[in-house]
Amino acid sequence: MRVWFYLFSLVIGLCCNYSSTAQKLPTLGVVESLSNDSLLYASGFRLIGESVGKMLSPSLSEADFEANLKKIKQTRSKLYLCNILFPGSIKITGPQVNEQRIMNYLDTVFYRAKRANIPLIVLGSGGPRRLPEGYDLQQAKTEFTKLCSKMALIAKKHEIMLVIEALNKTETNFINTLEEAAEIVKNVNHPNFRLNADIYHMLKENEPPQHIIDAAKWIVYVELAEKEKRTFPGVAGEDFKPYFQALKAIRYKGPIVIEGRPGDLTKEAPAAYQYLTTQLKEVYANKK
Repeated sequence: MRVWFYLFSLVIGLCCNYSSTAQKLPTLGVVESLSNDSLLYASGFRLIGESVGKMLSPSLSEADFEANLKKIKQTRSKLYLCNILFPGSIKITGPQVNEQRIMNYLDTVFYRAKRANIPLIVLGSGGPRRLPEGYDLQQAKTEFTKLCSKMALIAKKHEIMLVIEALNKTETNFINTLEEAAEIVKNVNHPNFRLNADIYHMLKENEPPQHIIDAAKWIVYVELAEKEKRTFPGVAGEDFKPYFQALKAIRYKGPIVIEGRPGDLTKEAPAAYQYLTTQLKEVYANKK
């Protein structure tokens, strides 16, 4: 009798464990100043993002960087990423690309990211990748893919994940959709160079959730904001559930991070956390 009870308890335990694992919601974060860490943590967020220029840039003195390290250690939310990788003065597409300058710059940024225990760097940089008028698009893709392959090697050297982000047409004229960004990642074919699925930019470009499913192999990071004014989730009542359903379908295990323009962060941060959590629970509770 005891044996049967033990086996029954074991099966029930395994089933419960499987259910909780299958329904685990993505960890939520916000791209915001470290000065707002306490507010974000109290709102429920556990990840935070900053900019490369503010935290890791080679233009920062070693003393300034050391001061940043102290701030990072004091945060309650994990500093998970830095974005805006390149300043406007460094071109990464077109005829003005200085490859050696790019590689030297990245070597310092990734070295500092490693020291700061920041695992992920976002390659958006709409200005630096904007193509001059009349520049051949296919040539740009070929050149950029080769450059990204070299970036990936430096990322590997410092154990950093570099993720490329598609930016909508109001921000740049090169790589505007998740589909296009996925093509670059596929051609680079390196484990340290992967894809950021930014749902805000997908909404702006009217990209369907199916594109997330199509790019499942390369997506390691997700961002979002509401479509019209890049507001925090809940301000305009954006329905993200179709995109969350796609993330669930590909068994996405990474975080979801808000990159938006808050009004009153004190009110909008906790409201956004609840709003996203409610939509995620609706999707992940659905067995379909």
